[in-house]
Amino acid sequence: MSYADDTQIYITLNPLERQESISRLELCIRDIKAWSILNKLMFNDSKTEVLHISSKFMKCPSIPSVAVDDTSIATGNTVKSLGVILDSRLNMSDHVKHIVSGASFALRRISQLAKYLDRKSTERLVHAFVTSRLDYCNSLLYGIPTNELSKLQRVQNSAARLVSRSRRHDHITPILRELHWLPVHLRIKYKIALLTFKSLNSMAPNYISELIAVHKPVRCLRSSSEVNLQRPCNTKTKFYGDRSFEHAAPEIWNKLPAELRSSLNLNLFKRNLKTYLFKSF
Repeated sequence: MSYADDTQIYITLNPLERQESISRLELCIRDIKAWSILNKLMFNDSKTEVLHISSKFMKCPSIPSVAVDDTSIATGNTVKSLGVILDSRLNMSDHVKHIVSGASFALRRISQLAKYLDRKSTERLVHAFVTSRLDYCNSLLYGIPTNELSKLQRVQNSAARLVSRSRRHDHITPILRELHWLPVHLRIKYKIALLTFKSLNSMAPNYISELIAVHKPVRCLRSSSEVNLQRPCNTKTKFYGDRSFEHAAPEIWNKLPAELRSSLNLNLFKRNLKTYLFKSF
């Protein structure tokens, strides 16, 4: 028997057709389960999770449960998808807490070994067990509250002090510059700009590339040769709509220098992008 791992279903709930939408979701789950059994795949009802995502600005009653054949699956507050913890408000606080917990544990273990290691070896361990956690899927953290970002920044600050053997009260900016580390909020912008570059140069999946479009001016202007992205319509809420890649990509990309946006070489773009972001802090 094989297992059908990480099969996900998304559905939009219309408040006026709430029960019909849930019934449609349950019917879709039954069809997937029947197809899985037909193709010798195990559909594990007990491991099925349901998350109802709704805006914190709207009063919307949560879905109590979803029926999977004879099993009733209660709606949870969080689910993990490809290592990312999603919560019902998409404020990413649970995911940030998970990152901080794991990275802090790794830092404590590395600090116990630091006296036996040289600086280069310490930095390698930090990148492997701490920086990798801060950078994983960090584009999803764009636009989250500042207090959540500050938790991640404190972890990076501790890692920088460990590598540089600095004191706790030493000013962190010179240390980050010496190590050539971008702070957390700029690492997020770096990731989105890099993903945008790949989307424009056929290096990203179609489902991402389709979210952005190059701006084509009606008249021939001096800026016509520049690679600018078309800005989508304004969203109803900044907390949700402006955090999406569709809105974040043009916001970040169009502010980059023209010569950087016109780059065609990936490695050259990454190097120049990091240099540009370094000058901004």
